[in-house]
Amino acid sequence: MPPSRSVVEPYRPSNSLLRRLSALGVAMLVIFAVLLLRLWALQVLAGTKYVDQAAANSFRTVRVEAPRGQILDRNGIPLVTNAPATAILLWPADLPAVYTKRYAELRSLAHVAGVPLYEISAGIRARRAANDFVTPVTVRDAANEPMIDYLYEHGTQYPGVTTWRTFIRHYPYHSLAAQILGYVGEISPSELKAGAKQGYQPGDEVGQSGVEASYDGYLRGVAGSARMHIDAFGRPRSSLETTTIPKPGNDVRLTIDLKLQQSAEKALQYGIRLAQANKQWYARGGAIVALDPTDGSILAMASSPTYDPSVYAGRVTIPELSRAGLTTQTAPARNYPSLDRATDGTYPPGSTFKPVTAIAAMEEHMLSPSAYLPCTGTYSSPQDRSHRTFHNWDPNVNQGMDLTTALAESCDTYFYRVGNEFYNLPADRGQPLQTWAEKFGFGSPTGIDVGPEASGLVPTINWRRQHFSSEVDKLWKPGDSIELAVGQGDLLTTPLQMARLYAALANGGKLVTPHVLMDVESPSGSPVPVPPTPAPRTIGVDPAALRAVDQGLWAGTHLSVGTSYGVFGKFPVSIAGKTGTAEKVVSFPGYVGLQNQSWWCGFGPYGSPKIVVCAVIENGGYGGDVAAPAAAQVLASFFHVKFTFAGPVHSD
Repeated sequence: MPPSRSVVEPYRPSNSLLRRLSALGVAMLVIFAVLLLRLWALQVLAGTKYVDQAAANSFRTVRVEAPRGQILDRNGIPLVTNAPATAILLWPADLPAVYTKRYAELRSLAHVAGVPLYEISAGIRARRAANDFVTPVTVRDAANEPMIDYLYEHGTQYPGVTTWRTFIRHYPYHSLAAQILGYVGEISPSELKAGAKQGYQPGDEVGQSGVEASYDGYLRGVAGSARMHIDAFGRPRSSLETTTIPKPGNDVRLTIDLKLQQSAEKALQYGIRLAQANKQWYARGGAIVALDPTDGSILAMASSPTYDPSVYAGRVTIPELSRAGLTTQTAPARNYPSLDRATDGTYPPGSTFKPVTAIAAMEEHMLSPSAYLPCTGTYSSPQDRSHRTFHNWDPNVNQGMDLTTALAESCDTYFYRVGNEFYNLPADRGQPLQTWAEKFGFGSPTGIDVGPEASGLVPTINWRRQHFSSEVDKLWKPGDSIELAVGQGDLLTTPLQMARLYAALANGGKLVTPHVLMDVESPSGSPVPVPPTPAPRTIGVDPAALRAVDQGLWAGTHLSVGTSYGVFGKFPVSIAGKTGTAEKVVSFPGYVGLQNQSWWCGFGPYGSPKIVVCAVIENGGYGGDVAAPAAAQVLASFFHVKFTFAGPVHSD
């Protein structure tokens, strides 16, 4: 087209437009430069890093729990070991997204593994609640070969399911020392929260009772790790392979002697059979404690009834626990097998408590061991307005006795009189019998390193005021002091507390701390440092008072009038000890009434004691008939001598 005459000159952009175009160009150059630099950094500088991350995304890492250490007896004999097993694991994140398919897989898996569907679902919910998406759910701890073979052959039908070699606890002696050894189980949410700083993780197996719980930190070892290849959808494409080898736990050696423990458990059953043979039909349980009086090392500790801790190894089922009497519903009918009667069972000690009364009376200058007090068939306190009559176990006795004879023959009325003297003390003297009982460890835990442990009860004036609501019951009456003097009334002790008392009588008045830990050894066999056991504590007893009591205990087994002479009179080793028959209100289905708890406690050899034995047979009758023969079986095993019990003698 020809130039228009109306246009003076061609169009030219304005200066402002040129500035905007220039700024836009510069911005585009900067953006491209940044992108190029970032691309160069990703491909050149960080290329190796992201390649490694991409490779890592194709693997799943799993924490591998370490095999627990063994539990050994004092001679190195294994009491608890590990058995190899194959676990079935499930990763909830790998389950099908569609509900119907997910439910079908879980239901089929439950059928194959032989576990209830609700247990698998509970494990999945627990992981979800903890926001834990990397720890698998253990469907079954110990799967059998048919289960493993089926899952291997049909692996494509079970996304997220794999198997892994593991270990479960093995108890070669079954129920032996079950309450001492304890058992393990999957960590609970509360335990996980409490042990977070100790490295506990969901799914860990931890000690739940006994040595397994008390020394879990030594036994559990250091976890390792394993990994398996997965595809883009997170599905397993290989089996688990160990990447970090777990470090096994340490071996824990106990003070328990296997052979003596076996003897104690047999002796306990022997005592129960003796009681039932004497028509004590409610004799269904008891405990025996054997310890070293010099340092409190427990040599044997038996409790009956008991259970096999193998029921907790591998998959735990309610039916199996029910059959073992380990559920709330079935425990009463089986007389509470999980209760450790040696440490957590409480009983009135009866006449086995009389040495405390004697020592307290001598220490308070209320009694001379050579003084004679009447031993009669009955006794009534002059201060008792109710004129209550207290009976001696032998209703026909009528003679004066010194302390040695009163202990040997276990004269109740002798000690009733001593108890009444305690009641008559001025108020500013307090209650010295209770004070001395507490000095000997009653009313407080012994401090044993496995639990639980009962404190028992030493009744006092203040305790009655706080415990009872009736004004009459709040009063401390003469009968309360009289009953306490012979180990009756509201006094409650554990067999371990009684064994501790007799250890103090044997070792010159030192209170030991009972314990079952001897030492800890690493997997390589080197010693592992452990906290020291508290040294025996001096009570401050007059040696003359101790000698007087010990002579009475010796007379009880060596003089023909002694209550356990029929058992220990011809025993090959010189034994000192005391019988006890204590009344206690007991209840069974269809029965509530008083039953005699059969006791015997003592030590030997007399003059150089190496062992203390204390036995109680629940509802067993006379101490001389049942508990003394049972304790003699343990002592015979310890000293490697033969013992034959001729028969019941019906003595307190």
